[in-house]
Amino acid sequence: MDNRQAIGSWLSGPRAAMEEAGADFGYRGEQLGLPEQGPGSIARPGRRIGALAVDWGLCLLIAYGLLTDGYDARTGNWALLVFLVLSVLTVGTVGFTPGKRLFGLRVVALDTGRVQPLRGLLRSVLLCLAIPALVWDRDGRGLHDRLARTVEIRF
Repeated sequence: MDNRQAIGSWLSGPRAAMEEAGADFGYRGEQLGLPEQGPGSIARPGRRIGALAVDWGLCLLIAYGLLTDGYDARTGNWALLVFLVLSVLTVGTVGFTPGKRLFGLRVVALDTGRVQPLRGLLRSVLLCLAIPALVWDRDGRGLHDRLARTVEIRF
């Protein structure tokens, strides 16, 4: 093994090194009984980040236009509060925010398929804390989804 191969295995992470050694992890969502691709499969990170950017931009516009007098230090805080309210109301009732709808994503509960309002509240609060959303499992679900027992899928 030369230095380039050793550095490459380090950069690609432990999963790639284990797969190279012969371990089979399956695809994302296989443990949850979801299809590998197409409708019902786990949402990919690019779509999730795009939906989050659309939702955040919408909330920032609402905070800028309706709650503060121009852009100042309070605008970001108001936008976060608007984002929390938007997420609780939309994910807890219909299963998606405007950004998620635009990108073809939906949040569903693992056991019932429909997100109850309390699960939507828990998921949204943890999402606003940001750290739980940055910790992912092997299926690509954030800690906020695991704790709320939800999953973000394509539809």
